[in-house]
Amino acid sequence: QHSSIPALRIAPTSITMPPSCDTVPEADAAETKMADPKIVDIIKTREGEGREPFTSLEFFPPRTDEGVKNLYARMERMKESTSPLFTDITWGAGGSTADLSLDLALHMHNNGHVANMHLTCTNMDESIIRDALQKCLDGGIRNIVALRGDPPEGQDEWKATEGGFSCALDLVRYMRAEFGDAFGIA
Repeated sequence: QHSSIPALRIAPTSITMPPSCDTVPEADAAETKMADPKIVDIIKTREGEGREPFTSLEFFPPRTDEGVKNLYARMERMKESTSPLFTDITWGAGGSTADLSLDLALHMHNNGHVANMHLTCTNMDESIIRDALQKCLDGGIRNIVALRGDPPEGQDEWKATEGGFSCALDLVRYMRAEFGDAFGIA
């Protein structure tokens, strides 16, 4: 982080998105919201304009409901004080917070953050991964950090879940095969 260089916020509307990613249907068909831009596109735009340094934020899912409430407030304060280019949310060890991570990523997106959701292979079969990615797509999230992940708590060795993925590369290949280039993948 370069504290002496002010971070600049690029609104999602400043990046041209592929036609399939421009808007996300809402429950109310009268309204649409913008999908997040891909982080790689934001960075390329900044580089082209000579504005390379930026800040980003990363949060992990809290263990309690009170922690979630506190995190919502912290996200807003930090967004206002640091103007992050994007905000990451981790996918708990062993996939332990998968649903909460997805909910937090959607909350971030809906509250003006460019969400970058971590997604791991640990304890995740293809159907769970597909469901999470579809919810991201439907909710406007376009940035995923694909990871193999750590072994579940209490296990020393990582093992692929039956019907799941062996490594992050398998996850990336699956994402590209099923969703094309709808996601920016790190």
